[in-house]
Amino acid sequence: MPRPALVLAGIAVAFFALPLVGLLWRAPWSNAWHYLTNDDALTALRLSITCSLWATAISVVFGVPLAWLLARVEFPGRSVVRALTTLSMVLPPVVGGVALFFALGRRGIVGQWLYRWFDVTLPFTTTGVVVAQTFVAMPFLVITVEAALRQLDGRVEDASRTLGASRWYTFRRVTLPAIRPALIAGAVLSWARALGEFGATITFAGNFPGTTRTMPLAVYLSLETNPEEAIVLALLLIALSFAVLVGLRDRWFGKVVRPERAVVA
Repeated sequence: MPRPALVLAGIAVAFFALPLVGLLWRAPWSNAWHYLTNDDALTALRLSITCSLWATAISVVFGVPLAWLLARVEFPGRSVVRALTTLSMVLPPVVGGVALFFALGRRGIVGQWLYRWFDVTLPFTTTGVVVAQTFVAMPFLVITVEAALRQLDGRVEDASRTLGASRWYTFRRVTLPAIRPALIAGAVLSWARALGEFGATITFAGNFPGTTRTMPLAVYLSLETNPEEAIVLALLLIALSFAVLVGLRDRWFGKVVRPERAVVA
C-alpha cells in the first residue's frame, strides 16, 4: 500500500481510538468499582442487557425472512421496501422515537387500537424500550443477511429442491448453514446497536428508573450530576461491545462457509 494511504489510514485509526483513550485517561479508577456496583447502575445494566437481547431475538425472527424476501423475490417496489427497512439507520434516533410515538402511542395509528382492544400501552414501558431498540437495530441484521444471501450460490438450493426437499427444508438445512457467519454477525451488530440506543428510547419509552432507564440514559444523567460515574458507565458499555465484537470476529468473520459444504440430509 502506498505510504500516503498508510498515513491516512493511521489518522483514521487515531480518530476512532482517541475518544476511548480520552475516557481511559480521565477515568476515576479508584472509585470505579463503587460506581459500577451501586444499585442504580446495576439496575440500568440489567435492563439494558435484557431489553437488547429481546430486541436482537425479535430482529432475527422477523429480519431473516425480510432479508430473504429482499434478496430472492422480485416484486414491484422492492427498492422502496429496502429503503424503508434501512431508513432508521440514517434517521436521527430522536426522530425515530417521535415516529414510533405517533404510530404506537395511545393515540397513534396502531397504538390506539392496541389500547382500546387489548389495553396494551407501549410508550413509557419496558416493552417500549424493546420496540425502540428493535426499530433501530433490525436493519443491521437485514442488510448483513441480505448481502450474504445475494452472494450465496443459488444452485445448491436448486439442487436441494430438485431432490424433493421443500422450500422450508432447503432454507433450514442448506441456506441457513451457508449464511451462518453473516447471520451471527448481523445478530451481534443488532445487539450492540440495541445496547447503545439512546434517542429513540428516551423519546418513546421515557426515563423511569427500573423500567425504562437503560445504561445510555444512566450515562447521560450521570454526566450532568456526576461526570466520574458517567465515564465509568460509558467505559463499561464500550468494553462489553468491544469484547463481543472482537471475539466474534476472530471466531466467525474470518471463517468462510462455502455453499457446497452444506449437506442435504
